[in-house]
Amino acid sequence: MLHLASQSPRRRQLLEQIGVPFAVLDVEVAEQRAARESPHEYVSRVARDKARAGWASLGYAGDAVVLGADTEVVLDEEVFGKPPDADAAAAMLRRLSGRTHAVISVVWLVGAGRERCGASVSQVRFAMLDESTIRGYVASGEPFGKAGAYAIQGRGAMLVEHLEGSYSGVMGLPVFETARLLREFGVMSA
Repeated sequence: MLHLASQSPRRRQLLEQIGVPFAVLDVEVAEQRAARESPHEYVSRVARDKARAGWASLGYAGDAVVLGADTEVVLDEEVFGKPPDADAAAAMLRRLSGRTHAVISVVWLVGAGRERCGASVSQVRFAMLDESTIRGYVASGEPFGKAGAYAIQGRGAMLVEHLEGSYSGVMGLPVFETARLLREFGVMSA
């Protein structure tokens, strides 16, 4: 049985899209980047920590498989997390305006005696955003709870001038890499 160690509605939606039955686990892990930890190492560690915490919460059940994932926006080696308020969201969007940033999305599967990961790194270029556009988008409420203060699957799509990589990875769960791992673990068939 697959368990998703995430409360993200986007991750649930993407797993449902590929037709995999799963249960949701509520896990809490620290999301604090360590000194000298690269953005990719940080995202991978958080995703692995979520999967391991979910596995532990199940009492290390023999046939269970737990999926943990994390997605972060990175600009100039700085990880943009979720904005705590409107000012922080607007500041993030101003910094992303007219620039290309990376979106790192890592998924880990943890089961009895096995751990495997897959990763997707996408390049997203924002159009030049004027203050009116930024204010309107922040006022929509969509930036909150989203890494980098935008949702590509929502109104945030209007901010994206170009995407190179995985659309689902930018949403929060790289479907191609996830499906490959699920097949390796025997959770889904080919």
